[in-house]
Amino acid sequence: MTTRHDTAASPVKGGAAPGRPPADAVPPEVARKRARLSRRWQRDMRWSPYAFVTPFFVFFAAFGLFPLIYTGWASLHTVELTAPTDMAWAGLDNYTRIFDDGFFWNAAQNTLTIGIISTVPQLLMAMGLAHILNYKLRASTFYRVVMLAPYATSIAAASLVFVLLFGRDYGMINWALDLVGLDKIDWQNGTWSSQFAVSSIVIWRWTGYNALIYLAAMQAIPQELYESAALDGASRWRQFLHVTLPQLRPTILFTVVVSTIGASQLFGEPLLFDANKGASGGSQHQFQTLGLYLYEQGWVNQHLGRASAIAWTMFLILIVIGIVNYVISRRLRASS
Repeated sequence: MTTRHDTAASPVKGGAAPGRPPADAVPPEVARKRARLSRRWQRDMRWSPYAFVTPFFVFFAAFGLFPLIYTGWASLHTVELTAPTDMAWAGLDNYTRIFDDGFFWNAAQNTLTIGIISTVPQLLMAMGLAHILNYKLRASTFYRVVMLAPYATSIAAASLVFVLLFGRDYGMINWALDLVGLDKIDWQNGTWSSQFAVSSIVIWRWTGYNALIYLAAMQAIPQELYESAALDGASRWRQFLHVTLPQLRPTILFTVVVSTIGASQLFGEPLLFDANKGASGGSQHQFQTLGLYLYEQGWVNQHLGRASAIAWTMFLILIVIGIVNYVISRRLRASS
């Protein structure tokens, strides 16, 4: 019996699946095109991020940095609104003059008072509302939208409504006081009453906003902490004191700093609350803030040099607030 031995045919060069041609077989035009595309891709990957952020820096330089530098330069000169290009060197006279001005210190005191009256109740109410919303409630999304609605309302609309509420003769607040047998209050002409009325506008607009910030921070607290506290027999009030508040310390500090900065820049509410629609902050400057004082000096009295000095003074105050915030936050992080 004969055995058949089959042998495979040797591979044929240039068959159905030829090997990849060597690199030197690529046409020169194709090689140059690939090199150009490679260089273009490298440049794109290197410079595209800078191109994306360039518009921000252009707008910041045009509308932020340049006005800041120009205002600082104008604060060292005597310049009027009627002739903004005519500057006479004054050095630090504008700063020393405003510090010797009683109206400046009155505005600073009013700003501090209104800031305290508006910030403390605002943050306390925001904390309470956030604590309530942190529990499972029906239509919780609706309540959160309602909380944010005052913040979305324009300052002009809110201030005009509160002017009607605090009206001396036909205001709803005095109408309610008259129902319970109390005397009517001249809200706009009294010192404390006008500052309380202006603060109420700020409280109404910003309480819901801060409540949502606190709510977001509360929802980030691990539930295991509350479960451990409940196993130890802690009531909900003790859980709030010993679990929620310590975990919210950075958020509370943030809202205090932001509210303080906002109070130092208060402008629209007292401007629109004034019955005379001026920048004096009442007939006796009883609720004139630093923002109103700056506006009065620059656009009413037309002293741009003094207004620039006031603006830079407010800017330095905000820097001090930022430094204090940084120091306190570092200590809180170190202690935790």
